[in-house]
Amino acid sequence: MTAPGGNTMDFALTEEQEQFAEAIRRFLMTEMTPELTRELWSTETGRSDALWRQLAGQGLTALLVPQQQGGLGLGEVEWAPLAQACGYFALPEPLLDTALVAAGLLRDALAAAPDAAARERCVTLLERIAAGDARVAVAHPQERLVADAHVADAILCAHEGAVHLLRPDQATLTARTGLDPSRRLFELAWTPAPGTELIPSGSGLWEMALNRGALGVAAQQLGLTQRMLDLAIDYSAQRKQFGKAIGAYQAAKHLLADVAIQLEFAKPVLLRAAAALAHGLPDRNLQVGLHVSHARVAAARCAWTAARQAIQVHGAMGYTWELDLQIFTKRAWALAGSWGDRAFHKARLGAHILDGEHDIGAGATFA
Repeated sequence: MTAPGGNTMDFALTEEQEQFAEAIRRFLMTEMTPELTRELWSTETGRSDALWRQLAGQGLTALLVPQQQGGLGLGEVEWAPLAQACGYFALPEPLLDTALVAAGLLRDALAAAPDAAARERCVTLLERIAAGDARVAVAHPQERLVADAHVADAILCAHEGAVHLLRPDQATLTARTGLDPSRRLFELAWTPAPGTELIPSGSGLWEMALNRGALGVAAQQLGLTQRMLDLAIDYSAQRKQFGKAIGAYQAAKHLLADVAIQLEFAKPVLLRAAAALAHGLPDRNLQVGLHVSHARVAAARCAWTAARQAIQVHGAMGYTWELDLQIFTKRAWALAGSWGDRAFHKARLGAHILDGEHDIGAGATFA
């Protein structure tokens, strides 16, 4: 793709990025099975320390951490296909909250730290994340409930725009039941104190954290869309009515074709948002927010359509506990309101489109 002025921006992943993503997909296909998902539902924490160590061993916890803190020093573009793989296999571990949102927030906080003590706290936690020694929960102002706070070694919280870093014993957790048994959600009660503040207000770090969280959700939604589509295609090839597979009938074909078309149109939108986050733009928060919200809305539409059509193809069987499909539809529905719901992101899009200050349309993509 060529931008105005002759600059080139290619949204295609490099060969190395594709190889890394494929290696992670193969790893998750072996380790993150529907059988393990059901097994974890019945455990106290719903999490697997062994799986977390394996994820760290694959380098996933170190991806966004700077090399100076023992990480790989990569960016959001690399995370886009990896987060899709996490969605495809409905990974329950808080990998994206820790290694994408929290690591990105701490990386930005390191540059905005007001003193040496704050920088040291950021460096220490980044090193622990890179090594796989810490799960970090993020209590964003946009989120009423905090995911995976019960297994977190640290919690990043917001208070009047400031970033606070809490130990688990500095917060009181109240569990809340959600639609997806794999998601463990909690209300958080805590008291701000001078010793908990990491970065003072006015840094803009929470806006970027929201964008990373929304990007991660959008990528997972596209991965879930692909998984639900694959399950529906497989079922339509096996299930027979009147002597032939139901996938041979036009009605079923059209349902699944609609999902496939939406998915293909949403993929470049996601990569555009990842590139905006990774490389920065003038008026950064506003422009990045525009692209991230676009990806979030497109991905949410994909996931909602995929869940509806996959259940339609399966018929009443699609709702049953025994089928794997319900694992992925529940995750898709549960993520719909995470890191800003559809209404929030449509409002952000609308504000940019109607403010008269930003050019829109294909010709303005790289302006």
